[in-house]
Amino acid sequence: MAGAIADPVRRQILVLLRDGRLTAGEVAERFPISRPAVSRHLRVLRQSGLVCAELVGRQRFYTLDPEQFTELIEWLAQFVRPSGWEHRFDALETEVYRTRRERRPSGTADSREENSA
Repeated sequence: MAGAIADPVRRQILVLLRDGRLTAGEVAERFPISRPAVSRHLRVLRQSGLVCAELVGRQRFYTLDPEQFTELIEWLAQFVRPSGWEHRFDALETEVYRTRRERRPSGTADSREENSA
């Protein structure tokens, strides 16, 4: 899959297909390369599973297969550092739990057992 998106033309094709299905001809119109070259790029994307092709009459329509991107996104996420906001939300969550722990009533089951002993 990574090889399929390594080429800038294929990445641009994916962006085009993000908005909906297109024929090979419609895709080819947007590039200064030959139609056979665009067809080869579409074949690579189809074989990688990122793009699906549907034959309607004599035209082949290409669409994205968004489920295939989930695995790629999860893998890429390991290389992305959390933003400043994510760090702040994590710190806030930690503080909320700490505050809740400190504010527990002194009459909990643990302290009652200590008093009765």
